[in-house]
Amino acid sequence: MGASIELNRITVPPGQRILLSNITWQEFETILEDLGEHRAARVAYDNGTLEIMTPLPENESGKELISDLLKALLEELDIEFCTLGSTTFKNEVMSKGIEPDNCFYIQNKAAVRGKDRIDLTLDPPPDLALEIDVTSRTHPSIYEALGVPELWQFEKGGLQINLLRDGKYSPSDFSPNFPEFSLIEAIPKYIGQCRRLGRNKTMKAFRVWVQEQLSIFNV
Repeated sequence: MGASIELNRITVPPGQRILLSNITWQEFETILEDLGEHRAARVAYDNGTLEIMTPLPENESGKELISDLLKALLEELDIEFCTLGSTTFKNEVMSKGIEPDNCFYIQNKAAVRGKDRIDLTLDPPPDLALEIDVTSRTHPSIYEALGVPELWQFEKGGLQINLLRDGKYSPSDFSPNFPEFSLIEAIPKYIGQCRRLGRNKTMKAFRVWVQEQLSIFNV
């Protein structure tokens, strides 16, 4: 109850964060319930420390652009997938929880299809998580502990693809989900193009690029 009362008095301006210490798992669950699902703030929980952060507008626009490009790529490749947005992923045994900017189930899409809530003690983690690191809120150690195989971080106009190897992330030039595509170069290029030319022209150009790459691979 004390955590709920204090939470009601907290305002987190965009781009800012607060840290709460010595938060039990039950208090974490209560705070999530009090915050509700339809909110701007995102949370991260790591062994008793709770972070509450409100993204900047550019964080949200970057999330949408990269998500749209990734969805277009999956569609052009005719790969079924599902996105769960900023779903709270948590594991009480590990005492960790996180809300990505977006996440994609690709290989494990069938395991979570139709589910409104994900329990990582029972369900697989997302195959790919996306973080727009405008405010440096990414917590790789939480994603590592939860077993997310692939973490994309977009920061200062650049994309970094991190792959989970032996429990730790290491940078990679390619995504194992899309090994034929140089996305580290392509994603920033088309995000820049979107800001100059607009979304629709950019999405069409990106889809053309994907088909061109596919024709090269198939030769």
